[in-house]
Amino acid sequence: QVQLVESGGGSVQPGGSLRLSCAASGYSASDHCLGWFRQAPGKDREEVAILNTAHVTKYAGSLEGRFTSSIDSPNNILYLYMDKLKPEDTAMYYCAAGRRRTMSWDCDDYPFWGKGTQVTVAS
Repeated sequence: QVQLVESGGGSVQPGGSLRLSCAASGYSASDHCLGWFRQAPGKDREEVAILNTAHVTKYAGSLEGRFTSSIDSPNNILYLYMDKLKPEDTAMYYCAAGRRRTMSWDCDDYPFWGKGTQVTVAS
């Protein structure tokens, strides 16, 4: 069982930056992917950044360059650095852990979720 707790959300002006954190317990880097998702009101949840079991991070194409994810491996804390924020980045941001797919470094099943942290970008 993986438990995830996000923190670091808040309100910021357009062009500003935020860093989100996700503390993961019960996480195994060889068995789980760890990633960030977001969901804006009235929209589907979308993938932001995924760290797979090969420790490669894949980003949503539209966000790469503004968003950077990293992990503090000894402490199992996943970070999301968000720069040059736009109003359309406003959403609830979730950390999730997925089970590694057989014969793959990647995951397609994400059964473990945090409660989320709200990010609001507005003037």
